[in-house]
Amino acid sequence: MPVDPSIVGRSFPPTRPYAVTAEALRAFAAATGGEWTGGPAPATFPIVTAFEAMNAFLEAEQVSLHRIVHGEQRFAYERPVVEGDELTATLTVTSLRQIGGNDIIGTTSEVTDATGALVCTTGATLVHRGEADHEADHEAGDEGQDTQGGTGHV
Repeated sequence: MPVDPSIVGRSFPPTRPYAVTAEALRAFAAATGGEWTGGPAPATFPIVTAFEAMNAFLEAEQVSLHRIVHGEQRFAYERPVVEGDELTATLTVTSLRQIGGNDIIGTTSEVTDATGALVCTTGATLVHRGEADHEADHEAGDEGQDTQGGTGHV
């Protein structure tokens, strides 16, 4: 089912506060093929809270994550994320286009610290695969399969 166009401009509730710890920074860096030995967080670290905000949006709109292709991600910083920060993200739907049975959804998440100060803004483009794509996958027997033979669910 297509996403309702009336969601453009709608903001969703902020995520729960996320404590930026040394352990979390090391784990994130390791998971992304890097190393964190102190100082500012890796540049893409705010995705942790932005992804939580995106999942809450998808759940609220009853959109299955497995039908989403992540098309683009941007980060614009006011200041670096550092150990000791407590971050929340508030997602707003900024655009929606419907092309070829798919929804192209633009979102912006404002990531703020415990004082409410803006730390960074993330922008994402999400492609919600339409029913025609879903039916074609099912008919081809590829539904939920990735190239490694596992399920496509996150």
